[in-house]
Amino acid sequence: MRILETPDFEMTNNCVLVPTMGALHGGHTSLIQAAVRRARIEGVPSAVSIFVNPKQFNEQSDFDQYPDRMNDDIAICKEQGVDIVFNPSVDVVYPQHQDVLSNVIIPEIASKPGLEDLYRPGHFEGVCKVVSRLFDLCNPSAAVFGEKDWQQLQCIRTMSKLQNRSLEMIPAQTVREDSGLAMSSRNLNLSDEARIQAVALSQALFSSSHVNTPELAQSLMREMLENNGIIPEYAVIRPSATLMPIPDPAVPFHKPCRALIAAMVGGVRLIDNAPWTPVAYA
Repeated sequence: MRILETPDFEMTNNCVLVPTMGALHGGHTSLIQAAVRRARIEGVPSAVSIFVNPKQFNEQSDFDQYPDRMNDDIAICKEQGVDIVFNPSVDVVYPQHQDVLSNVIIPEIASKPGLEDLYRPGHFEGVCKVVSRLFDLCNPSAAVFGEKDWQQLQCIRTMSKLQNRSLEMIPAQTVREDSGLAMSSRNLNLSDEARIQAVALSQALFSSSHVNTPELAQSLMREMLENNGIIPEYAVIRPSATLMPIPDPAVPFHKPCRALIAAMVGGVRLIDNAPWTPVAYA
């Protein structure tokens, strides 16, 4: 395994990329495994980028406090058979006095749905910028992203299409702890009590398919969360591709949808989502 701070020919001559900000956990491991498998099929290197992107933090304190576990991250990548760890500096990703962001296109899904865009203004603009730059630097044939950050996945997928990039987006299913809690680096900040309480998020998501209209599903999710002492920022059913509000949520909706939740639990902000497939139409 090689560790690069600047791209070289082997990496830029097609690779399968997993963009990360480090602090790798079990959820990342599943993405890395998918990338390694795909890279071996294609006969190209697998690459994991580790770059804490300053442009996607709303608060400087969050950026300053982001965990640095580089040695552990490298060990995980090596164990999983990764060929290249790409660990660029800020100057490599955003070189001064160069217009390297001119091709970045911020899609509407980054600012219109009223989900993460509402509670983290500017976040997806930062995500689009860094991912676009990583694509420029690494020239991947495919890139792996987790479904847990569903709005982010759709933003990047849409941006890539608008940029006419010839790379494949490989979605990886959310990895969950035995309790059902979605794996996240933020889980490290949960107290034992909050970790138990947070299980209500996945329980609400999976229960939402027991009713056949978006309105009833949304009401059920909110009720389950509130019964567990959680007031959600949002608990909604949205079309999977656009994530825009459903015009009449009181009637059955037959297009593919996701159930999405965001909430503060024990002082830690958590997000989760799952496919919404009402039992009557499964």
